[in-house]
Amino acid sequence: MSYSITEPSSRQKWFAGILVVGYALLTLLPLIWIIATGFKTPADAIAYPPKVIFTPSLEGYVNLFTSRSRVTPEDLAALGPPTTWYDAIVRQYDMVINGPSRYGERFMNSVIIGFGSTFLSVFLGTIAAYAFSRFKVPLKDDLLFFILSTRMMPPIAVAIPIFLMYRQLGLSDTHLGMILLYTAVNLSLSVWLLKGFIDEIPIEYEEAALIDGYTRFQAFYKVVLPQAATGIASTAIFCLIFSWNEYAFAVLLTSGEAQTAPPFIPTIIGSGGKDWPAVAAGATLFLMPIMIFTILLRKHLLRGITFGAVRK
Repeated sequence: MSYSITEPSSRQKWFAGILVVGYALLTLLPLIWIIATGFKTPADAIAYPPKVIFTPSLEGYVNLFTSRSRVTPEDLAALGPPTTWYDAIVRQYDMVINGPSRYGERFMNSVIIGFGSTFLSVFLGTIAAYAFSRFKVPLKDDLLFFILSTRMMPPIAVAIPIFLMYRQLGLSDTHLGMILLYTAVNLSLSVWLLKGFIDEIPIEYEEAALIDGYTRFQAFYKVVLPQAATGIASTAIFCLIFSWNEYAFAVLLTSGEAQTAPPFIPTIIGSGGKDWPAVAAGATLFLMPIMIFTILLRKHLLRGITFGAVRK
């Protein structure tokens, strides 16, 4: 019977498959629980022992997107029967809807700041990485190490100086201030990742384009960028994950106009304390954009991780 030292046996494949499935279930369980909690009632959300089987309810999403106030039973009766399904849910607790909550505004702030800083980080990082990769930059190694060293320091360590500087410049609680701050934090990661991808692109491609009459910018735009698409997509995902989930700077530097969803979601309060279904619903919706963005670029991400791993 022939035996291959490189091809795993059927038993090894089964064992590896069980490990992968077990690890996937273990990591997905908290996510599944959060999504399920968003469809529970407040009583089911805090029930002990925890309820795995429950009657789905949209109460958490209604509480997330509405602002409510309590009224007396007499005033509630004077309003007549509820006109909408979400009004009926709220009236079960002797409450009425005053208007929309601020979650939608905070969610849009996250979209503007997260994608805005990601675009700037990738744009500036691509230009800087191309320069470091293709040109003789004085003290290149020292500059690259300095750029990398900014990533070694915890960003929150400079939170107080940044707070004082932003207050003097009028950038506190502004979209521009948060975009610039997240761009500065992400730029070191962007430069280093993209430089590695551009280094793997043969320079002969650009030389051939220059001989054909292309300018340096045309060679960069039409030759290098398409080849570096996988690296750009991978870098964009990592930059967006940081900007989207960042909490400390958002708490310190924003309070109203530019506040993002991460510091807002924990402040959701129900009639009897923390409204866990609304918190879970907000976390679920907050997860969706970055999940969709990653899924759309997953092929580029997988190619980007293995780009340059095999040399001929």
